[in-house]
Amino acid sequence: MKIEALHVGMKVRHPQYGTGVIRSIAEHTSEVRFDDGQQRTVSPETAGLTPGEPSAEISGLSVPLEQVIAQTVERVATLLGLDQPDAFVEQLGTRWLKGSLTLRPADPALQAKEVPLETFFHKIVMMRNNLRVLEQKINGHAQLSDAEKVEMQQYITRCYGSMTTFNILFKSEAGQFRSA
Repeated sequence: MKIEALHVGMKVRHPQYGTGVIRSIAEHTSEVRFDDGQQRTVSPETAGLTPGEPSAEISGLSVPLEQVIAQTVERVATLLGLDQPDAFVEQLGTRWLKGSLTLRPADPALQAKEVPLETFFHKIVMMRNNLRVLEQKINGHAQLSDAEKVEMQQYITRCYGSMTTFNILFKSEAGQFRSA
């Protein structure tokens, strides 16, 4: 490994001493504190040092790094089901667009609360998505028994049943809550 590839704080692996962290870098050597607590001076080029953690190298990149990061974040969000709030509005029934939800307390001395339906709908859809993620995590959990998974799944099903009240807000049946 070339000395130019090192930076202070970088994890490295030595064939004899194991893993360590670069503490300082000189012209041809570096100080490495290894996991055994010993600090040693090594020559990275002759000592057989290798990176101690995964790394990526992007060569020939012809787009700004900011764009690569934005595209990566967008792709990860899509894969995780974390859609943008505007995407949820597309699922909202047309008759509800630009509408509002008003909550009036029984006591006239108290102020009413008005919430745009788009905001309320976004929260409902996020709740649905979070229930789906929870469902997947429960079903894929290695330490839960089948009986425990079924028991927890029943609670989720009951939540879906309670949320069917809000199905009237959805444009199509595909996104609606189902209790079965």
